[in-house]
Amino acid sequence: MSGLIVPPGHGRRLTTRAQDVTFKVTAADGSASSVFEVVVPPGFDVGAHTHSHSQEFFYLLEGELELLAFEPTRRTADTWHDWESPGGDRAVRATAGSCMFVPPGTPHAFRNPTDRPARMLFQSSPSPDHERYFEEIVEIFAAGRSVDSAAVERMRERHDVQQITPLRYTPPVPEPAGRSAA
Repeated sequence: MSGLIVPPGHGRRLTTRAQDVTFKVTAADGSASSVFEVVVPPGFDVGAHTHSHSQEFFYLLEGELELLAFEPTRRTADTWHDWESPGGDRAVRATAGSCMFVPPGTPHAFRNPTDRPARMLFQSSPSPDHERYFEEIVEIFAAGRSVDSAAVERMRERHDVQQITPLRYTPPVPEPAGRSAA
């Protein structure tokens, strides 16, 4: 029996304008968990969601993200940014070295509110649920100029994703060239 060694920059990479995911360890490798390297662009908000039978682990390698992993006192449908737990917990501004574990059924979310990409290691169990999710979302994004929201909802249902607040991607607007402070 042999293990698996994946050098830096290697693995199957799926890229859209809102996601950059590299598959590191998959069900095809014999793993019960899927492991991905994910680059989270500025302005990306995955939206709060749950998984009824999946568990996830996130480890921030570079940059900053806001992270949330708790049941709030009151769920709101538009945004999770102001949610609070019964114990007073709120979203955390996380930096490199921070991690988040999410058991099944726990509302969770992350977003990149900065103007720089963040990079994280993401593990999901059981495999291959998230592998297939990432593959299908790339197909949906590539299918046309606009995203088919009904196709996204059907895909989420197939892959154990119960979306609570919307996924959003609003890249920061760069400053116009030649503009200087007076």
